[in-house]
Amino acid sequence: MSEQAMERTVIHAAADVCYQVAADVERYPEWAKDVKDAVVVSRDAEGRPLDVAFRTAAMGRSTNYTLRYDYTGAPERLAWKLVEGDLTQTLDGLYEFVPVADDPASTEVAYHLEVDLVVPLPGFVKRRAEAKILRTALPELKSRVESLPV
Repeated sequence: MSEQAMERTVIHAAADVCYQVAADVERYPEWAKDVKDAVVVSRDAEGRPLDVAFRTAAMGRSTNYTLRYDYTGAPERLAWKLVEGDLTQTLDGLYEFVPVADDPASTEVAYHLEVDLVVPLPGFVKRRAEAKILRTALPELKSRVESLPV
């Protein structure tokens, strides 16, 4: 059974900037500490990464998986689904980027994630892994976006 989680944060940058950083998956190893490699396997008709093979740190070891990106809601949304993975059978998620009503120079970013591992683990171990992903994904995105030159 897959576990679902969601987290939100406000990033002090315009929504299009947040989207551009999140969609630049090839650069994730530069700023997402657990992402060791991100290799574009295929691109869509507009040249955007479609299938991306990742190698990341997970639960004390490396894991490999391939995600397929969906740009249907771009630039307000960036979604992905797992194509294949060695530890996961589900690793689907999305970012949503919504300008803050009273501060157009800021964006509320929501991060949704659904995870199901190949090997059954106790619920508390799964929740710990999810919490780690959620605790790092948005803060690292926020840090990267807010460190960009204005």
